[in-house]
Amino acid sequence: MTKARTRWPRQRDAQDPVPSDDGTSFPAAVRPTELETCLRACAAHSGKLVAGLDRRRTALAEALRNLLATHATMEQTPAAASPVPLLRRTSKGGPGSALVLGDQLLDPLLAVGNKALDCGYEDELKLAVLVTDTVLTQRRRSRAAWRLRARVLEAIGAEADAVEAYERYLALTDDDGFGIAAKTAGLRAGAERQDELLRILERDCPEAAGFAEGPVTDTWAEGLALHARGDRNRARSRLIGALLAQDRSGAPVPEIQEALAHYLGLALEADGAPGSGGTPAGNSDPARLTELIGLYAGQRRMRMRGPVADPTFGGVEWTTLGEFRNHIAGKSICLIANSQRVGAGSMGAEIDAYDLVVRFNSFRIDPAATGSRTDIHATIHKHGFNWDRKVHTRLVFGGISGDWKHSLRTRLVPGAQRYLGDESLRWPLRDIGKVGTDVWPAIPTSGFNMLWLLDHLDVSTQLDLIGFDFYESGAYRLPAAMKMPITSVHEYTSEKAWVMERAQSVTDTRIRLR
Repeated sequence: MTKARTRWPRQRDAQDPVPSDDGTSFPAAVRPTELETCLRACAAHSGKLVAGLDRRRTALAEALRNLLATHATMEQTPAAASPVPLLRRTSKGGPGSALVLGDQLLDPLLAVGNKALDCGYEDELKLAVLVTDTVLTQRRRSRAAWRLRARVLEAIGAEADAVEAYERYLALTDDDGFGIAAKTAGLRAGAERQDELLRILERDCPEAAGFAEGPVTDTWAEGLALHARGDRNRARSRLIGALLAQDRSGAPVPEIQEALAHYLGLALEADGAPGSGGTPAGNSDPARLTELIGLYAGQRRMRMRGPVADPTFGGVEWTTLGEFRNHIAGKSICLIANSQRVGAGSMGAEIDAYDLVVRFNSFRIDPAATGSRTDIHATIHKHGFNWDRKVHTRLVFGGISGDWKHSLRTRLVPGAQRYLGDESLRWPLRDIGKVGTDVWPAIPTSGFNMLWLLDHLDVSTQLDLIGFDFYESGAYRLPAAMKMPITSVHEYTSEKAWVMERAQSVTDTRIRLR
């Protein structure tokens, strides 16, 4: 770090936000915002986006177009056409009236906020805050809006405010499928480790206090210049002073972390230099340097995954592709869809009679309809529904290795599984089958990845699909997951055609492949 960035508002100023050049800001508290104001901002932002190589902004542009098109359609639809108006004005539409946010516009508006957050740029983060202001002005109990707001605040480094927003979300839900409780615990624990690290630096270098009140950027730059000239002790006091100044001013967490990482990097570099005459970390004290690096690594780890009581996750064992094949060989297997056709049925006893029962993602258990056993849980890595359900084997699917590993670290529940699929089972269709996007453009569902894998291994005596109507009957999931849309990134028509080409028999409830 050569300078301390100040583009984000400081946490100490969160209740009295610092305006940016264009008059907007990042408030921690919800600011009452009319829907019309938000729609005008969305229209203006849509006009600024241009075609380019940034796929995240392209996705945001599409979400904005969908929102504005939905709004335009609703404005043109006479109120009498719907028994429950989805877009109306208060005060009987008179002067000064405001649009009321209806259900039909809520999901497109939240989609804009999520895509803006994915972009991560300053203008888009301001738009995401505006979206949550708008939704929470009229719907103070919107779980999705509180969770989105918390994620935006976390992204800008307003960690304390993010924790408050996450807690508002948790207070409104009975099923923490996104692992928010662990997230908030991790943010708190990470802040404690970071504070402990800074207090050690402050105690070890009392003279740094004299530089903690000056300009952060200038103090840091002076420290770097002294370090480059080999004056390590004087550099140390300036650099630690700049770190303390950041902390006292409530600088965003990412900035403090960046500065700490840079400081510890200089300490390691100096510690290894012969005849260095002292390091910025603590006058050639390897034990102290090790302690500081441990605290830094600990706070980063806590913020990523939260505290983990059992680092071995209950003694879980990895299972490879070959080991998984041996486990399923010679057994009858049924795959249970998360569909209303299953939920409304009465096949529970038949399902439990199979040797192995496979369920997916946010599956819901009703013994009479769905059966009660789950031997294999196949899930996408992006959410944490049912990860606490005890199963023999858990297969977690994901297209990007780094994201997949991060999800395992943050979501895996100790003792909830005996075996966990390793990276050879991470993305079956693409990695094992070598089926590229030129052949199969859509992202395969968890169900299709699992079905393709079982068909490819071809070692089961019976392979049945129960309730697979490819969501024609609607979803049957855990209550907390029912509001999640049936995503458009999958191609259910192609998956259905693949299944039907291989089906040996088909009934209303069962498709038999073996």
